[in-house]
Amino acid sequence: MLKRSWPVLLIVISMISVQGSASMAKYLFPLLGPEGMTAWRLAFSAVLLVIIFKPWRKPITKLALKYIFLYGIVMGCMNLCFYNAIARIPVGIGVAIELTGPIMVAMCSSRRLTDFIWLGIAVTGLVILLPIHQASSDLDPIGILLALGAGSCWAGYILFGRKAGALHGSSSVAIGSVIASFLIFPIGVWQCGGLMFSVDLLPLVFVVALLASAIPYGLDMIALPRVPAQTFSTLMSLSPVFAAFSGLIILHEQLNGYQWLAIGFIIISSIGTVLTMNRPTKLKSIK
Repeated sequence: MLKRSWPVLLIVISMISVQGSASMAKYLFPLLGPEGMTAWRLAFSAVLLVIIFKPWRKPITKLALKYIFLYGIVMGCMNLCFYNAIARIPVGIGVAIELTGPIMVAMCSSRRLTDFIWLGIAVTGLVILLPIHQASSDLDPIGILLALGAGSCWAGYILFGRKAGALHGSSSVAIGSVIASFLIFPIGVWQCGGLMFSVDLLPLVFVVALLASAIPYGLDMIALPRVPAQTFSTLMSLSPVFAAFSGLIILHEQLNGYQWLAIGFIIISSIGTVLTMNRPTKLKSIK
């Protein structure tokens, strides 16, 4: 039993690490702002990933560079939109809305009736979250739009990342992170100025980067070859729940019943999409 369950435990720890890092990042927003946090998270992550994957060992073709560049751009925009979104709305709601990006990618690969049912459930969840009625009147419309933008970038991240990985392998993530960092870091400096380089803040930001990237990437690489694809994808669909609880514990963000219901609809849509898709039985580790 333990032999079968420990990879699942690693995936759960990975999700807790990622979602906890989002709440920790938001905790530091009053000091660095979402732009500064995004810039440093991407910079530290890029350094760690370059050390891990050593991308200089493999030459890059022009076609691979094209997709890696696009991958890096959407990675940077995804992180910037997400951090700006959760600066305005609760972390759990931001993660739930962002999850619509992967859902749409999955929907586009099929035209079955069940897919439209799952899409309808996801849309229902989004409608509940729109600030057009009393249940969600306290949600910032700009925050919702930014979360949707992060979801759109996540869709591009999946599509371009898949192509880049097929052409250049796992080192694509390191090069893409460097590109994303070069794109976002000047924005962070422009917004925060000299505060970006405060020696008191950098250790905290480095911890956020570890929790957001290095630790979950490492755990996922160990767990992915050992769990069925549907198990992994289904567990990842529960990310908004972990995000909501991390927001509650770290930031004391309270969600009302309607907002929990909306998150539930989006999670059901994601899990339903995963379980009704034809997938390989195993996820291969990054080569």
